Amino acid sequence: MTGGVRVARARAEQVPAIVGLLADDHLGSGRERSGDDPAYASAFARIDADPNQLLAVVLDGDDVVGTLQLSFIPGLSRGGVLRAQIESVRVAASQRGSGLGTRLFEWAIDYSRERGAGLVQLTTDKSRPEAKAFYERLGFTASHDGMKLAL
Repeated sequence: MTGGVRVARARAEQVPAIVGLLADDHLGSGRERSGDDPAYASAFARIDADPNQLLAVVLDGDDVVGTLQLSFIPGLSRGGVLRAQIESVRVAASQRGSGLGTRLFEWAIDYSRERGAGLVQLTTDKSRPEAKAFYERLGFTASHDGMKLAL
C-alpha cells in the first residue's frame, strides 16, 4: 500500500481496535461485544496459530483503519484449486470512500495469488447493497447464493 498506509498481520494487542471496526456498522453493532471480551482473545489465538488463516490490519501509523481475514481452503473441486475466502472486511468510517478498501482488496488478491490460490471468494450480507456494488466493481460476480445455519 502507499501513502504511509500499510497492511500487516494483526497482533493480539490490536484485537480491541479490530472488534471496534467490526462493531461500527448496523450489523456489527448488534452482534459484537466489548473488544476486551476474552472470547475475542481466544479466537485471535486460534486464528493466529493456523497457517491457513491471516487476520490482516491496515495501519495508518499505529492506528488500525481497516481489517479483513483471509482463509485458505484446500479442496478437490475445480481440479484441486486452493481457495482464498475473504471475511470480516471493515474500513474505518473516517476512511470510507478514500480508496483504502480498493487498495486493501488489491493487496488481498495479490497475496492470495502469491499463496497459490486459484480462486478468491467472499460473501456479503444482503442488507449491504453498497458492499455488493463495491465487490462487483472489483470484478467479483454474484455467482452463488450463500446460506447459513446458526448453531
